[in-house]
Amino acid sequence: MTSLESVPEVLRAIRANLDLTQVELAERLGVSFATVNRWEGGGNQPQKAAMAKIAALADEASVDATDLPTTTAAVVTRKRGRQASGTAPTTKPMEQMLWDAACSIRGEKDAPRFKDYLLPLLFLKRLSDVFDDEIGRLAEDYGDRDVALEITESDHELVRFYLPPEARWAVISGRIKYEWPLDDRGRSTAPKDVGEHLTKAVRAVVRHNPGLAGVIDVVDFAAERNGERDINPAKLRGVVETFSDPRYRLGLADVQPDFLGRAYEYLLRKFAEGSGQSAGEFFTPTEVGLLMARILRPKPGETCHDYACGSGGLLIKLQLVARELDPTSKVPLKMFGQELQAESYAVAQMNTIIHDMDVDLRRGDTMINPKFRDAAGALRRYDIVIANPMWNQPFSPDIFDDDPFDRFTKAGGVTSGKGDWAWLQHTLSVLSDGGRAAVVLDTGALTRGSGSKNEDKERNIRKWFVDQDLVEGVILLPDNLFYNTTAAGVIVVLSKRKSAARKGNVLMLNASQRFTKGKPKNHLAEADIVDLARMYSTADAVEGELAVVDTADLVDVDYNLSPARWVRRAADTEQRSITELLQDLMALDERAVKINEAVCRLVKQVAQ
Repeated sequence: MTSLESVPEVLRAIRANLDLTQVELAERLGVSFATVNRWEGGGNQPQKAAMAKIAALADEASVDATDLPTTTAAVVTRKRGRQASGTAPTTKPMEQMLWDAACSIRGEKDAPRFKDYLLPLLFLKRLSDVFDDEIGRLAEDYGDRDVALEITESDHELVRFYLPPEARWAVISGRIKYEWPLDDRGRSTAPKDVGEHLTKAVRAVVRHNPGLAGVIDVVDFAAERNGERDINPAKLRGVVETFSDPRYRLGLADVQPDFLGRAYEYLLRKFAEGSGQSAGEFFTPTEVGLLMARILRPKPGETCHDYACGSGGLLIKLQLVARELDPTSKVPLKMFGQELQAESYAVAQMNTIIHDMDVDLRRGDTMINPKFRDAAGALRRYDIVIANPMWNQPFSPDIFDDDPFDRFTKAGGVTSGKGDWAWLQHTLSVLSDGGRAAVVLDTGALTRGSGSKNEDKERNIRKWFVDQDLVEGVILLPDNLFYNTTAAGVIVVLSKRKSAARKGNVLMLNASQRFTKGKPKNHLAEADIVDLARMYSTADAVEGELAVVDTADLVDVDYNLSPARWVRRAADTEQRSITELLQDLMALDERAVKINEAVCRLVKQVAQ
């Protein structure tokens, strides 16, 4: 084996022989999961100290590592068409590139709309770099790069996405000259400036790759309003130059998994920091998605659905975790997503294409018009459902009363006001008989109506889910993780086929203190994600963090599902929420009324 190929192969062999996941291997080597993921993917090479640890672990696993390089200083080229260079790739993060690009057009567009221009450009750059890599791979077969290009011009099937010359980044950036053809009247079709060039480029990409229509061509870089360009060409040129920096290559072996989703997340975070809000987006932080995926533990070939898929991040996390749990499997997950917003739908398309994932994505309002149905017109059902729908979303009661799919009346009844439990009712309707789901909701969905007995519809739906033993677990997340709110969210885990050990119980996991302080947002550390998933999987009670609650006990508190009610931390004993205090006061008032009624009856009996 060659030095470049040996590290990924040795790492995979070590994991196979020692039965380790990537996370467990990372712990043995003293590095992060992301680092091991990049090493196995050939994204970069371990340094000398890490290489020594790998060699020692290989010896323990009886893996032949004789061809492992002792140092990586001499590595200056990459597989798949990477041209030799005297400059080693930098470790400067892509976040800096994105912020530099955003700063190039500050003042031209409102901050929340930066991403509408940056993400399609980032996607075009990715397509171009991958195309270059594929041409390099073909050049190895045909012996010459020019020959490989010539053959590809006549057979576009040789590459996944064919990029015409005018859409290749070297031409867009001006590093390679391109002779624009003449039109039917003999006039040059050359663009006046970079804005026109980019618009022509994305439209040319769509002509050759119709599947990218509505994905890459979502904005017009040369658009004008009142006689002025939306984005000044000079500033747009600055963005192109930033993306052209050789340190920021986006080829097959250059970027981390879900890099576009991470870019999207980063931009949202920066907008929130700069404006005090989140640009109106509802995005699931990467670490929350990873925690949900680790809890669901997807298996090869399972069907997975996100009915509010946004940028597609949750589906991608499922595939990443599935590969981590079973790295030798060649069977991918079968994934389906629906999204209402056009911009998010386009990002989801880009994200899944970048990951070479086969995802059936459709646009539409899931609550009113779920797109995925079987031949008989019934809702299609899935092994796994994962989602983060809008919290406390108001709906017209007519949607629930007249539902053609009968999702609500037979699953606890029709809600009023907020739609959190309506989303869980929809989740249940698309789960297969043995299916499981993880859905992010607002914390209020766990307690609203408790104490009001049969008067609150939301409480009655919650009661139905508990009585049917469908709620497997509830996880309280830390405050200030999400970009559009500082409030804590909760993950509600549903299961249609609980294990014997979990029947009649609900796991209450209080992860409210498992956060790393950040500005403007907190985040979950990788170690905490792994530990929380392990705790949930083992289901052993942990003082101050996890409790296994009998459903009969939930009845006693009128179906209050808040982990904070069941898992007390030492610091929480004197710091209860106002909502909980009010609920307790209401319960005490109710008991007082019953006691007074009983006393009155006794007095009457004595008087008689």
